[in-house]
Amino acid sequence: MHKFNYFFTPIFILLIFFFSSINAVAGASEDPFTPKAYLIRYWKKQISNDLPQPSFLIEKASPLTAVQSAAFSKLAGDQTSLSTNLPSFCSAANLLCFPDVGPSLEKHSGDVNFKEYSEQNFTNYGSGRLGGSDSFKNYSNDGNSALDSFRRYSRDSVGHGDKFSTYARSTNVPDQSFNTYGTKATGGNGEFNSYAQDVNVPNMRFTSYSDDVNGRDQKFTSYSVNANAGDQKFSSYGKKGNAAVNEFKSYGNNSNVIGSAFSGYGENGNGANDSFTSYGENGNVPENNFRSYGDNGNGAVDSFANYRDQSNVGDDNFKSYAKSSNAADEKFSNYGNSFNEGTDTFSGYGGGTVTNQKFGFKMYGVNNTFKDYADKKRATFTTYATRAAAAQFGGSLKSEKSGKPVNKWIEPGKFFREDSLKSGTIIPLPDIRDKMPKRSFLPRVILSKLPFSSSKIAALQKIFHAEDSNSSMARFITDSLNDCERKPSAGETKRCVGSVEDMIDFATSVLGRDIVVRTTDNTNGSGKSVKIGSVKKINGGKITKSVSCHQSLFPYLLYYCHSVPKVRVYEADLLDPATGSKINHGVAICHIDTSAWSPTHGAFVSLGSEPGKIEVCHWIFENDMTWAVAD
Repeated sequence: MHKFNYFFTPIFILLIFFFSSINAVAGASEDPFTPKAYLIRYWKKQISNDLPQPSFLIEKASPLTAVQSAAFSKLAGDQTSLSTNLPSFCSAANLLCFPDVGPSLEKHSGDVNFKEYSEQNFTNYGSGRLGGSDSFKNYSNDGNSALDSFRRYSRDSVGHGDKFSTYARSTNVPDQSFNTYGTKATGGNGEFNSYAQDVNVPNMRFTSYSDDVNGRDQKFTSYSVNANAGDQKFSSYGKKGNAAVNEFKSYGNNSNVIGSAFSGYGENGNGANDSFTSYGENGNVPENNFRSYGDNGNGAVDSFANYRDQSNVGDDNFKSYAKSSNAADEKFSNYGNSFNEGTDTFSGYGGGTVTNQKFGFKMYGVNNTFKDYADKKRATFTTYATRAAAAQFGGSLKSEKSGKPVNKWIEPGKFFREDSLKSGTIIPLPDIRDKMPKRSFLPRVILSKLPFSSSKIAALQKIFHAEDSNSSMARFITDSLNDCERKPSAGETKRCVGSVEDMIDFATSVLGRDIVVRTTDNTNGSGKSVKIGSVKKINGGKITKSVSCHQSLFPYLLYYCHSVPKVRVYEADLLDPATGSKINHGVAICHIDTSAWSPTHGAFVSLGSEPGKIEVCHWIFENDMTWAVAD
């Protein structure tokens, strides 16, 4: 059967585009058999009222023609065939798919300036180079999925420089892999300046980076600034290096939920000099794990200054840090001064056979655990939280601060009280822009043939070429499936939907057939102050229930929909405060019962209360929506 499918697949695909061209000439928009036309008929059948169909939702239907839909549905019946034809499927169906990047066959000599280059696999590039410099400036910028691989890059080079400047800026879900980068290089330097700035969900992996180097400098400046979510992994970084200098400055600043993992960093190194300055500053919940960092090193000097300063919460875990090292000098200055207290754990720090180690903690934050710390006499604590607490090595250090801080990382206007929804009130509007990749739903006929469960994740990852478990695509698929399969919270009914028809079925099952779906009109006023104009109380302002749907990151458009009991829904004109002119029409939902919410929910941190004591309102962001019973 597979041989049959593979033999006819090329002809099959040609027929798809042949008949698609005919449809285009004849007026494909009027074809009654397209997925969009079917959706419109389905809407009329399932929704009992005659209100206008929501264009913002209908436009998300699959753009496939009738012939394309039939052809790809046949391929979906044999998932191997669909995987083989993934590029044409993704292009025609408007999906998020990463290109298959093979080793580059390009040959370059001398210095090279890679400007506005993207989606390449640099394998064995620059290996054995003597001197010279390569520049990656404005590389992979403003794309949707910057997928680049640097494997054995600059290996065994001497005095060779690499500069990555404004690399992958403003991209969506960039996936960058540096494997055995700069291994056994002598001299030279690598600079990452303004790398991955203003990106969404980055996945950066540095594996065996700069191993066995001699006197090579690495600088990460303004790396992942203003990034949203995502992870950075440094595995076996600088292992067995000699006199290597690594500088992380303004790394991950102003980022949201960025995770960094340093595993086997600087292991067995000699004379390493690592500095983390203004690392993770002003971030929201940064998480950093230093595991087996500097183990068995000799004469290492590590400095953490203004690390995670003024961040919101955040957690750092130092496990087996500087273990069995000789003459290690570790300096922590102004470390962990989070705006809201984070947690730092030092486990097995400086343990093993230690010689001439020095650890200094100056102006170090609160709420930290030093477990199995090395010889306590080798550590100095200056102005550490409180002087009395500085001696408490075995447990957490408690803050003496009083009062409830306001979390500055909760964007102004993200949460507000119901009394703000009055005509004439001026309030901040948060950034309601949709930062997800642009995608479309799948036709239900295709969706029903694709696996969608964690038990079949291998098959799903194979279809979308995400077999590499470390890739961004594999992580997106895994995270979304876990979220969809999560046990509902108290009073919640939920379902993940990959077609509009499935969304309609879920909404009608909860609310009945006489329903309306709403969203905010546009993004005007986003991040600015707006004036509330006329306000409409949906369902007369009565407490009701609704179904809210939020996007998930997945190859096709996937929404997490859940019922929300005890809410009030509002529509409001949003005006320019200076001119009074209408700039937007917003939809807001107010949760009346918050008793089951977590005490650490951003709404309570922002508004200064606790579960069950206040109602909490928020706007419906771009491309999110809420369903409610029609008035």
